[in-house]
Amino acid sequence: MAARPSDYPAPFDWRDYVSVPTDPEDERIEVGVLIVGAGPAGLACAIRLGQLLEESPETADKLGEVPVAVVEKGKQPGSHLLSGAVVNPRALRKLFKGRKATEDFPFLQEVHGESVYFMTSKQAFRIPAPPTMRNHGNYIASVSQLGRWLADEAEELGTMILPETSALKLLVQDGRVVGVRTGDKGLGREGEPLGNYEPGADLVAKGTVLAEGTQGHLTGVALQRFGLESDSPQVWALGVKEIWKVAKPLDRIIHTMGWPLRFGAKYREFGGSFIYPMGEDMITIGLVVGLDYRDSELSVHDLLQEFKLHPKIRKLLEGGERVAWGAKTIPEGGLGSLPKKLHAPGVVFCGDGAGIVNVPALKGIHYAIESGRLAAEAVFDSLQPGKTPATPGVLASYDDAVRESFIWKDLHEVRNMRQVFGKGFFMGGALASMATATKGRMPRGTIATEPDAEHELFRTDRAKSYPAPDGKLTFDKLSSVFASGNRTRDDQPSHIRIETDVPIRIAQMWVNMCPAEVYEIVAGDEDKETVSVQVTPSNCVQCGAITAKGGRLTPPEGGSGPEYTLT
Repeated sequence: MAARPSDYPAPFDWRDYVSVPTDPEDERIEVGVLIVGAGPAGLACAIRLGQLLEESPETADKLGEVPVAVVEKGKQPGSHLLSGAVVNPRALRKLFKGRKATEDFPFLQEVHGESVYFMTSKQAFRIPAPPTMRNHGNYIASVSQLGRWLADEAEELGTMILPETSALKLLVQDGRVVGVRTGDKGLGREGEPLGNYEPGADLVAKGTVLAEGTQGHLTGVALQRFGLESDSPQVWALGVKEIWKVAKPLDRIIHTMGWPLRFGAKYREFGGSFIYPMGEDMITIGLVVGLDYRDSELSVHDLLQEFKLHPKIRKLLEGGERVAWGAKTIPEGGLGSLPKKLHAPGVVFCGDGAGIVNVPALKGIHYAIESGRLAAEAVFDSLQPGKTPATPGVLASYDDAVRESFIWKDLHEVRNMRQVFGKGFFMGGALASMATATKGRMPRGTIATEPDAEHELFRTDRAKSYPAPDGKLTFDKLSSVFASGNRTRDDQPSHIRIETDVPIRIAQMWVNMCPAEVYEIVAGDEDKETVSVQVTPSNCVQCGAITAKGGRLTPPEGGSGPEYTLT
């Protein structure tokens, strides 16, 4: 039975998440600048604002008792951060120019060598590293550790960080963003108040920065509210990674392409793996796959388990122990999928939430940091005499600054390189090589994307090759959720919106896609064409994949989700 997830949209209306302030004026929490998201973009924004306010005490006085506040839905900064990660240090050097040296940053080690392999099921052929994937001068980092370090730096400059706080609604008054409303805490499964109930609150601000990261809830709401969604829709990939303590150190970074993904255009399987050293006794290994794939049996988590059985990869892990696991989506639409504007009255959009990621280079962190820095400067300028962030057009200086930065130059050169792989691995590779050689001048123009949820699904016997978990080298999904440090209460309301009665192909796709075993087909429906889907939201690690494939993730209670420390 043919089916597209987009034909069964989630019961979600963005209008339900836009409101005027509802708390009495004397009960609203007033801050100067409100930043949503304690990731690299949001914290870089807070740090730059702190630097600027140090130099302009009269502006700081105008912003009140709390000049800069950051709300973070995780248990602490870093709790929900996950990436490879190999970091280009240029944005951090700009952010801390004259204040810190590169050796002060919390990097694990410099990249001293790299290898790229084309994989088959039994062999690995070393190939030259494509220019976009060369990492000389870059550094390996844990983005969750980087997030905690940036949070400390922001707090030293006067930022107030509010962890365990979900930003549920966008506050809009007279056509301008005036803050956010936080989510309630202490609700039961049906939304009833429990003994520890705490209502949400209106956080109002002169300027708001949305830096929520991939699949940002309020970013999506704001783009719809202000009509800023790109004509070329955003698309995503799902990455699943593990941290291993190993017997032998790895002396280089490794990227692979090819197996276990299939080459045919009909499968639309785009992605690859990364393996990075994390000091002398740890490595990180992960697999990233585009969410425009069509086979309902594809599971990125299980493909990673299969990948680890390859002779070359197994050798790297021999005698080792898995110590952490996590999953996250990555925006892959590139330049053409950025919002029509990076601002609206009273608000700007930064980092992954805005889609500022260079897919061919496997880089997003330094772009997030740079966008946060530029956002801070634009917001600060809008607070000067005679201006306000809410005045239409005042924040357009942020768009201008991004267009004049290395962000725009880099993304323009690779703007079509993800889209061409919709033609299959080999044709896509040829077109991507042409784009690389011409620095983006060919193919001409910007190739439009197609929403991940609009691709028709089919089913193969792909799952037959997934290995049974042995608890040593290969692992099931539930033990992996445990390894993420997931902290979600079993009895809180579901934060996941899906149509629960759908064609079996869509249900199978959700079951296999989810790395945390959130979805299952109701017993007895397995042989029906239309089935019911049961949701276990407490398993969710908030990777965001469901939003790309027909559902909608909303913020759970603050403090829920994974507790990443090494990712």
